[in-house]
Amino acid sequence: MLKNSAGKRPQRGFTLIELMIVVAIVGILAAIAVPAYQDYVSRSRVTEGLALAATAKTAVAENAAAGVPFDQGYTANGATRNVAASGVTINQANGEIEIAYASNVADDGANTLVLKPTVNGEALTASKRPVGAIRWDCYASGVAGRANSVKPASTPTLDARIAPSECR
Repeated sequence: MLKNSAGKRPQRGFTLIELMIVVAIVGILAAIAVPAYQDYVSRSRVTEGLALAATAKTAVAENAAAGVPFDQGYTANGATRNVAASGVTINQANGEIEIAYASNVADDGANTLVLKPTVNGEALTASKRPVGAIRWDCYASGVAGRANSVKPASTPTLDARIAPSECR
């Protein structure tokens, strides 16, 4: 015998519990993804400052080879959206390059990255011309640096979490 199925409808759609589980999963994924994305965006902004520092690195290398003050002839790039007005500066005595970032990258007072030049494991000095290749070590806040590396004279303040991998 056939049963009369005129009064019964097949189930359609999702139950409330299924919808709540999907919403919970999406919420958990968003809670993880949003901070990771914000760090990614900040790291990409930090890269701009490193690109601007390339001209400063060239100036330091040329001036070191010539035996003149490391910042001689270097004109700092102007402020950009991600690099502060003080921008990229060269320490005249030791050739360290300090990059100051704008407040959209990191809070004021916690926004500098330091590039330290060394030759054969020794810091550059204005009185001694380098013999060998200049190695640039990048320093962020709380980073000890590589083994046997010379620590920078100035203190970096940019959080290592948003610094490029070579600075961590």
